[in-house]
Amino acid sequence: MSGTLFMINGMYAGPWMWENYRGWFEARDWRCLAPALRHHDNRPGDPPDPRLGAVSLLDFAQDLEDEIRRLDRKPVVMGHSMGGLLAQILGSRGLAEALVLLAPAAPAGIPVTSPSVTKSFLEQFLQWGFWRRPVLMSYADSRFGAMNRLPEEDARRIYNRYVHESGRALFEMGLWPLDGKRASRVDAARIDVPVLVLVGDQDRMTPPAVARKIAAKYRSVSTLKVLPGHGHTLPAEPGWEEIAAFIEGWLMQAVAERL
Repeated sequence: MSGTLFMINGMYAGPWMWENYRGWFEARDWRCLAPALRHHDNRPGDPPDPRLGAVSLLDFAQDLEDEIRRLDRKPVVMGHSMGGLLAQILGSRGLAEALVLLAPAAPAGIPVTSPSVTKSFLEQFLQWGFWRRPVLMSYADSRFGAMNRLPEEDARRIYNRYVHESGRALFEMGLWPLDGKRASRVDAARIDVPVLVLVGDQDRMTPPAVARKIAAKYRSVSTLKVLPGHGHTLPAEPGWEEIAAFIEGWLMQAVAERL
């Protein structure tokens, strides 16, 4: 079996987040594409592009849509965290053969408030004007929220590759009731392709209860897999190979005839 995987990274990350999966899937004859999000291609530690702060989820989605429309066929769209939300948006536009959502951010309409989510993002939300500036999560908050299941050495290595993120996109995801444009809204009725939702049972940023609501939103086409012992950074955590193998097995059953 072969096809195209269109991989979308989450906040603060880049295409490098898919290094493990990319090597694994390419060795099995998958074509893997992992575009950089707008203004995410600067070097870690460099000042962010000042335009980044005002970039909307809809801007990211449009850039990705333009990339997909240049392909000769629809890909499987795979997204992690914020990338998982962008994948849902693209799926609602009819641009995917299937969706694979790893610890996805929730679309508008699904409450995400929990003690662990609040603790992870509170420092950024308390910065006045964050919704129009580039933002960067501290190591302490990232270690607590996103990388609680990573060894310290791996967590430091990943954090040292982080770049700034759009404060606007953070606002649109975390405070969607205040967003007049409803940028994070996804019309579930427009998603008619298979959807796989994966979440770690120790995920502090997309708690399993939230992932269940995301899967329920697409209940007629979705499959939910809760991964014991895993947190939020599924593409890099120990045991990622087993997750990759599960994904390919699901694809072979769910969408082989579409590829």
